[in-house]
Amino acid sequence: MKLVRFGEPGQEKPGLLDQSGTIRDLSAIIPDIDGRTLAPDTIDKLKALDPSSLAAVPQGVRLAAPVGNVRNYMAIGLNYADHAAEAGLRVPREPVIFNKIGNCIVGPNDDIMMPRDAQKLDYEVEIGVVISKRARYVEEADAADYIAGYLCCNDVSERHFQTERSGQWVKGKAAETFGPLGPWLVTPDEAGDVENLAMWLDVNGERRQVGNTSTMIFKIPYILSYMTRFMVLEPGDVVATGTPPGVALGMKEPKWLQVGDIVTLGIEKLGQQRSKIVAFKM
Repeated sequence: MKLVRFGEPGQEKPGLLDQSGTIRDLSAIIPDIDGRTLAPDTIDKLKALDPSSLAAVPQGVRLAAPVGNVRNYMAIGLNYADHAAEAGLRVPREPVIFNKIGNCIVGPNDDIMMPRDAQKLDYEVEIGVVISKRARYVEEADAADYIAGYLCCNDVSERHFQTERSGQWVKGKAAETFGPLGPWLVTPDEAGDVENLAMWLDVNGERRQVGNTSTMIFKIPYILSYMTRFMVLEPGDVVATGTPPGVALGMKEPKWLQVGDIVTLGIEKLGQQRSKIVAFKM
């Protein structure tokens, strides 16, 4: 099942994508797609619905991030060996955990705003995990029980802020619009083998990133088990799991994102995004 949220910012409604690609309105069934409605029993009820019994949503509606009211947006750094190498960093012995901020999340086709004083704006295609129920001290073998689904993430990063302004990575990871998610939240049964999904990212039609989730250093079950030794993950939380090589940071002559650039990305079975870089505005 592919779950979506649609509508203008602040007015998003829940929906699902039927077999024909039509969005069906779920707002008469659930209030939103968020931590309140991602428990396994609710997901099972949604799967049992006949999509044709739900109102069709007009084409061209804005797609929002497919999970709302995200309390915690966490991420794993340097989780692909070839990305660590291009960044000039060692492969980590343990997962590198950092956080973004929930209010940086936007829809899959929304604009990405260049922050004030930005110098080195970068992109990262990543597979994200959405948590279905409260997760603390999760055993690796049980990790699947805590996953509501998977989605595409663009871990937008300002490298000058991240690595040259001292302090923690969050300074370069959490600016307004730095978290495009979606287009869909894909349930595990439909996502299939998430340890073998192709990934790509283009800037202005130029292929920059090519990868596959099979080359992750730390796999998703281990990541969830590891993280929950140190923190509690709540329903609706998002965990981005790292990016393959090809980011601007790893280039000999970095091609940082500029105002007007178009970033498109996708992950096999999880859909595609398209974002435009725009100038800072109040």
